[in-house]
Amino acid sequence: MANQKAYEDLKAAKESEIAAGQAQIDTKTEELATTDMKNAQAKEDVEDTRKSLSADEQFLMMLKEKCQLTDKEWEERQKTRQLEMEAVSKALAILSGDDAHDLFTRTFNPALVQEESSAHSARRTKASKLLSAVANKLHSPRLATLAYRVRLDAFTRVKKAIDDMIAQLLKEKEDEIKHKDFCVDEFNTNQLQTEKKEREKQDLISKIDDLQLTIKALADAISSLKAEIAEMQVQMKRAGEDREKE
Repeated sequence: MANQKAYEDLKAAKESEIAAGQAQIDTKTEELATTDMKNAQAKEDVEDTRKSLSADEQFLMMLKEKCQLTDKEWEERQKTRQLEMEAVSKALAILSGDDAHDLFTRTFNPALVQEESSAHSARRTKASKLLSAVANKLHSPRLATLAYRVRLDAFTRVKKAIDDMIAQLLKEKEDEIKHKDFCVDEFNTNQLQTEKKEREKQDLISKIDDLQLTIKALADAISSLKAEIAEMQVQMKRAGEDREKE
């Protein structure tokens, strides 16, 4: 009778342990499934981040091609344009002197023709030489063309050509400043985005490593619990067999 009670107590204890072990297995199996899903999602996120980084790298290559002027080259272009503007403005000032202006605006006076024609010719020559000198120094075809026109065209046409060139130079300067600002902003934005995504990628890789460790730990725990349950079932079977032999 005592042996029977001992067996019943052992059986009840083992069944309770087995039930508890099975409950742990169920819980850890759910945790394992959840962790597997997180791991799969993290791997997808890493791949998406890598693709995004690749797109950023391609954009950076395009940006470098579009913004290929170095700071030194940009400064040289700005300096060249400024020198062109100064030369054109000086030429206009020469041509717009009182004598030259009067030659084209004053009522025709035969007595002054020769004197004013000489003054006008001298001013044209001076303005043309100024433009030619700067054109040669800067290797500027448009200044060379303007120097040629100053010698031959009527004053009103020359003045319009100079005004147009000044407007063009100012527009080019404005456009290049905007372009440079765009390039600087885009480079900075691209760099910040790239650094952020690199950090995100590394964080995700670390997360995957942690999740894989968790997966292994859960799998090992489940395997260990199953082994313990199997061992307890063997013990129960042996206890039952021993009781029957008595």
